[in-house]
Amino acid sequence: MKELALALLVVAGCAKAASSSEPAGAGAGSAVGPNAGSRATDHFATAKGPLDVTPLNHASVLFGWSGKSIYADPTMVALADPALPKADVIFLTDIHPDHLDPAAIGRLSKEGTVLVGPPAVAEKAHLDVVMKNGDTQDVAGVNTEAVPMYNLVRGPAPGKLFHDKGRGNGYVLDFGGLRVYLSGDTECTPEMRALQRIDVAFVCMNLPYTMPPPEALQCVEAFRPKVLFPYHYRGSDLSELKELSAQGVEVRSRNWY
Repeated sequence: MKELALALLVVAGCAKAASSSEPAGAGAGSAVGPNAGSRATDHFATAKGPLDVTPLNHASVLFGWSGKSIYADPTMVALADPALPKADVIFLTDIHPDHLDPAAIGRLSKEGTVLVGPPAVAEKAHLDVVMKNGDTQDVAGVNTEAVPMYNLVRGPAPGKLFHDKGRGNGYVLDFGGLRVYLSGDTECTPEMRALQRIDVAFVCMNLPYTMPPPEALQCVEAFRPKVLFPYHYRGSDLSELKELSAQGVEVRSRNWY
């Protein structure tokens, strides 16, 4: 009887999995990814094969695409799993230690690893590709645009900003026609509002350094990506984003912490 009950449970589970549907233009998240554990890897179809997206920690993301492992802002905290692959490309957004971690870069680097970042990062670490705000370049087959990321009003003292315009880069990464936006640390800038044809967006939302969810919501409403991953959100209430679903934006909350 126990064997029969177990068999029925397995069949029921398989039937449930088979009946699940995927959102248009995006693959459903799986239970495990390159860093396994409680992380989820989401899969998106592109013209050059699937894009696998794995949240690591805070602002650190791993993209798997076309046989390459592509990281954004890796830190040692994000690399707790020793099985994570070496990097083919590392995108860096800013000079702050939660975005620029030399130890993590060393841990991931191999012969041929391409490091990409803005001039301010190039002053502190070796870069293979230096991109200013507004620059576009093909990086290992990924059409890349550097987007301004900066504070408009928030800073450590009157007259000072946490992130000055022109210092750091957000990025729009084109993976075989699938356009992915990484905001980096920013408030709701005119450049973010003006983004077009974004399929997947990673948008920061925590105080005091960037912006709260209601402000991020206003920016996301302006450029309307198909899928939004809140990231860099430590301590923020993501439930404030729920109204985005009525506007056709799917919010995927993942375990970044």
